[in-house]
Amino acid sequence: MTTHTIQIDGVVQRYHVHGQGPVCLMHSGGPGIAWEYLRMPEVEQHVTAVYVEPVGTPGADQLPKHPHGYTRERYAKSIDAVLDDLGEAKAYMLGHSHGGFVAQHYALTRPSRLNGVILYDSAPVTGPELFAEAQSKFDEFTARYKGNPGLPDVVKAWEALPTADSDETTTQVVRALLPVYFKDYWAHEAELAPVRAGVRGNHISGLDDNLEPEVIDDRDTLGLLSVPALVIVGLYDFICGPRWARELHDRIPESTLVALADSGHFGHIEQPDAFAEAITDFTR
Repeated sequence: MTTHTIQIDGVVQRYHVHGQGPVCLMHSGGPGIAWEYLRMPEVEQHVTAVYVEPVGTPGADQLPKHPHGYTRERYAKSIDAVLDDLGEAKAYMLGHSHGGFVAQHYALTRPSRLNGVILYDSAPVTGPELFAEAQSKFDEFTARYKGNPGLPDVVKAWEALPTADSDETTTQVVRALLPVYFKDYWAHEAELAPVRAGVRGNHISGLDDNLEPEVIDDRDTLGLLSVPALVIVGLYDFICGPRWARELHDRIPESTLVALADSGHFGHIEQPDAFAEAITDFTR
């Protein structure tokens, strides 16, 4: 691993390079979740994985108006600077969850800088539609694990999520909620507990510098996406699940859709070999 530090408008931006092969920038989700959970050792055997450490996440620099100002365009400018620092005219880009929204924006606004885009457990829209679907899937999860002693803490975290308004409470809520993000967390708790304990997050408001909400709805523009696109989804993903992956695939011209049958929101952890195969095939 090598870690690199650059500055963008006076704000420190770090990125971490692992592996070998075609260059692929990796953008983590949240927004506000620390990048380390996204490490993909199996993928690093086939691509040069450049993990961007998004500003505003734990351990990274913060914007002057933190928790505000973390727009997709701000993240996109960071990607520009990372590519310039790497000396790469073009690369692949993978965005996970909220990072997928960033990757969509980057592919639509800067297609000349991408060899391809990978939308990993993402969606074309945020807001009421996304969260109504998530609530429906969450209800299915609670019915499936009714009686599990760990379920009440997950339900409590889900109810607390809208009111998590500090960096400290964001980490607490995300860790408590993590079992719903996997296909079957409790069946693999021994191996997944360290992942849960290591997740860190900061509160990001979703407001721009003018304290206006950033509305994300790319449905009308995805048909203009001109770079090769791979859509990956875990069939048990409750937050950015198959409904949204299918819509992304249907709206993006000539995209490829890969569904991971035994994964939730973290296919690179739950099915690492199948996930790596999909990335390798695409970047070839």
